[in-house]
Amino acid sequence: MAKTTAEVIREITSNHLINNKGLMFGQSLRGAGWLGGTIPDCDGLVDLPITDIAGPGFAVGAALMGIRPIFLVRYQGFLWLNASPIINYAAKSLSIWKRPCPLFIRAVGMEGDGIGPVASGCLHSVFMHPPGLKVVSPMTPKEYKNIWDDFCSNDTPVFVSEHRSSYSISKEMPDIHNKKSKITIVAISAARINAIEAIEELGKEGLNCDIFHLVWLKPFKVSDQLLSSLEKTKLGLVIDTDFETCGASQSISYELMLKTGAKVHGFGLADKVSGVSKETENLTPSRSEIKEKIKSILQQSEF
Repeated sequence: MAKTTAEVIREITSNHLINNKGLMFGQSLRGAGWLGGTIPDCDGLVDLPITDIAGPGFAVGAALMGIRPIFLVRYQGFLWLNASPIINYAAKSLSIWKRPCPLFIRAVGMEGDGIGPVASGCLHSVFMHPPGLKVVSPMTPKEYKNIWDDFCSNDTPVFVSEHRSSYSISKEMPDIHNKKSKITIVAISAARINAIEAIEELGKEGLNCDIFHLVWLKPFKVSDQLLSSLEKTKLGLVIDTDFETCGASQSISYELMLKTGAKVHGFGLADKVSGVSKETENLTPSRSEIKEKIKSILQQSEF
């Protein structure tokens, strides 16, 4: 039976802590439930107190000593307090002080109502701005393993935007190509799930779409097939779990337009508060919203 993403994360972590004498820092690491079964039961776990500013400082310090630690942020909303040591020290260390800081940052995203103002959302766009960090958004077991292998091969700190919905995934998500496609879809993080469902339904309606799954946000890595698809369709849509305004979907849309000359749109969370109550729910674009957006873009292109 194929391993899930959660099982692969747990296996990677266990091997690193046991065989490499690594360390993993985070709050409530041994707490049941909310980390999706991704934490192994072994030595090397460093449970931090509720010190969101000091906590990442411990992890950065360990990285500067060559330990190659894993730092877990169990809700991405907590990153506003965790960000300073990551951005001002881990990301800048090699450039300013010529000292590598190999830190693997697991930032867990989720969404929905009733989980409080700081526990909801995905914020990978924020960490795309400062230089010195790699930013990735894996969803499948193979993608996560590839990212870990890349981290082990160099000293650049990596910001891993995980999504809780990825933990139960055991199958890979191949890109989909169709000669008759009229638009190219690029999906990030958990937006991939809704995007796949949307294009399957559109296909039944006779509207074909190409879809590509984007893992590397920074450095921005795209396949030749994606670029060829955009050059063919001349239309694109980048869908994300983060906010649309000044976010990854808009930034990547711009990059793809420069590379291909296609007209590429961004689509993410609305510019409003999320994660407090049902009335203020602000989620990743749904299957129906993605379908409507695609149809709207195609209709506009006809004029």
